[in-house]
Amino acid sequence: MSSTTLTRRPAGRRRPTRRSVLGTAGLLGLGSLTGCGIPSAYVAEDRRSAPDRSEREQRLAFSNWTQYIDTDDEGGRPTLDAFTERTGIQVTYTEDINDNDEFFGKIGPVLTQGTDPGRDLMVVSDWMAGRYVSLGWVQTMDRANLPNVTAQLDPQLADPAFDPGRRRSVPWQSGITGIAYNRKELGREIRSTADLWAPDLKGRVTLFAGLDEALGLLMLAHGADLAAFTEDDAHRAMDLVQKMVDARHVRRFTGNDYTSDLASGAALACQAYSGDAVQLTAENPDIAFVVPEEGGELWAESLLIPNRAGHKRNAELLIDHYYQPEVAAELAAAVQYICPVPAAREVLAASGDKEKAELAEHPLVFPTEEMRARLHTMRDVTSAERPGLHKVWGRITGV
Repeated sequence: MSSTTLTRRPAGRRRPTRRSVLGTAGLLGLGSLTGCGIPSAYVAEDRRSAPDRSEREQRLAFSNWTQYIDTDDEGGRPTLDAFTERTGIQVTYTEDINDNDEFFGKIGPVLTQGTDPGRDLMVVSDWMAGRYVSLGWVQTMDRANLPNVTAQLDPQLADPAFDPGRRRSVPWQSGITGIAYNRKELGREIRSTADLWAPDLKGRVTLFAGLDEALGLLMLAHGADLAAFTEDDAHRAMDLVQKMVDARHVRRFTGNDYTSDLASGAALACQAYSGDAVQLTAENPDIAFVVPEEGGELWAESLLIPNRAGHKRNAELLIDHYYQPEVAAELAAAVQYICPVPAAREVLAASGDKEKAELAEHPLVFPTEEMRARLHTMRDVTSAERPGLHKVWGRITGV
């Protein structure tokens, strides 16, 4: 198995802040949100919908992360513009999601009160989407409005433990948690997570500070089944990390700032996201990204329709718009994460554009079958497990 060298990504593209160190939702879990002003209230299905104004109001409000969509030189968003031209539906697009926990704290009180959240569609990381689903804060989508999703969704993303059958969530983009390292400075290949603990990497390794981000890769190294891991699996992985911290083998725990350590040479190897590796390698071709032999974690950031959204049907039509292979291909070419529409690969390959054709062969946008065999989706940490695991992980990380 070899590591992956990547091409340059578009300048200024966002790095998703997927992490939850010990924020509001992460520290307290699903069942104890009253301390931060968010009542711990499950919303019943019959209280989630509002009168749908889609038919008389040709509009919708869409909240997303920054720089997570295609743009043109005039500042337009071609795929959104094409949707409006085709349907007449005007989209108010807002890049107001900067952090999963921060956004959860902002929208949570509104959803608990049962009032209009002012947005019809939002994108959050799947581990956080699991919390919205568990709390009953999002609506079930009408599959009759999502024929492209039904036909085109990547089967490997189609049945997460937090939302069986993707009834309440649809992937926007996807990615991999693996290992990035400086191949030249290290002087050897990294093939497994266990390689991080080699003596020549003492003090030069970083791990993610967020439990939800770090734990999957660490448990895979111990042979755990991410879809059905036990608390013992989690503690076994954390025990090893504690030993590495005590031995000063781990340099530090990071958020997205791990990229600066790797770029500067302060770290030689780290847990990393596949999307970030694009920029790292563009700036330094000696940096490589690898999916460990024992496996990497496949994750997604998904579209949700919040409770009381006033334009549910319009939101569903927009979701389905992005599952047309031609539209998915255009978005993939811009953001260069794993595309949740495998058929977009053929569109890019046949585009006649050299860069797009190369992208169609990129394993971190369209994973090979060999790579797919090593990708695993982690179930959500439950509300019962979260406080105990966070207590241990917080002690290890010092956060």
